Amino acid sequence: MITFRLSSSVYTYAAYLVLMVWLLWPGRFASLYEYIEGENIYDQLIRKTTKNISLMRNGLRCDYSEVIEENLSLYRPPFTEDIINNNVRIGGEYYPEDCLPSFSTAIIVPYRQRERQLNQFLIYMHNYLRRQRIHYRIFVIEQYDPKPFNRAKLFNIGALIAMGMDYPCLVLHDVDLMPMSLGHLYACSRKPRHMCSSLDTFRFNLPYRGLFGGAVAIESSAFLNVNGFSNMFSGWGGEDDDLYARLQDKQIEICRFSPAYSQYSMLSHRKETPNKDRLVFLKNGKLRYHTDGLNSLVYKQVGFKLHNLFTHVLVET
Repeated sequence: MITFRLSSSVYTYAAYLVLMVWLLWPGRFASLYEYIEGENIYDQLIRKTTKNISLMRNGLRCDYSEVIEENLSLYRPPFTEDIINNNVRIGGEYYPEDCLPSFSTAIIVPYRQRERQLNQFLIYMHNYLRRQRIHYRIFVIEQYDPKPFNRAKLFNIGALIAMGMDYPCLVLHDVDLMPMSLGHLYACSRKPRHMCSSLDTFRFNLPYRGLFGGAVAIESSAFLNVNGFSNMFSGWGGEDDDLYARLQDKQIEICRFSPAYSQYSMLSHRKETPNKDRLVFLKNGKLRYHTDGLNSLVYKQVGFKLHNLFTHVLVET
């Protein structure tokens, strides 16, 4: 009988190989979650527009079936390099002229000192959104003071301005996120929606079910109902978890689309300084839901300008 003896080095190598596979496996920390399949997306969307769009009488409704069904991967040249056939209106607004759109969406982007990323974002997003044949406007809310960056407060400011312009749907969007799948319509669903659940930075997995940031679609009425974001989260972290907790407190469920529709790419950027008080604010947040948010928002608007590709709101927080 022939026997083979394996040296300890072979066992060590095998153990190392197993460990590396486990470490590199994309789904090892992924959180499983329910999602809306592609064929059900359109039925979950709320067909609502601003009054000026509703009053238009220019023919048939826009058809979205092909955009959703094909779900083209658009994040590539030439769409990332320059605006193609620029017909964006002043202020970064667009709506198709050959059909009546079913959705009006305000894309709100908090911003400070990321000019290169903003340029990339505007070029790609206008190429992306116009192909969806929706009515939209991009608002860039810039913090114009040396205080720690207050992303949540900028979202609140942008939301109030957009709602003042009658936008029924808000997309709260970081400037460094790019949607890859065209079938993910930038419109509000019946439930607030976490849009970027399949992000390349997380190896296209969802780290935890309560993650509710980066790109979020929420009806203006729902955002008002939860009193928006807390204004206390300066620096990095905590405000998205607090918003999710506010929705839970009102027993408002969130939703996500299928990962095939929710793929996003994150642009490289310098990390913001973490908010050392964020865990404390999260812990006692429930005490402030009704007093800290849209109804307590204080800021100074120092500029408002309609640029070719966006509506620019300059504020001191």
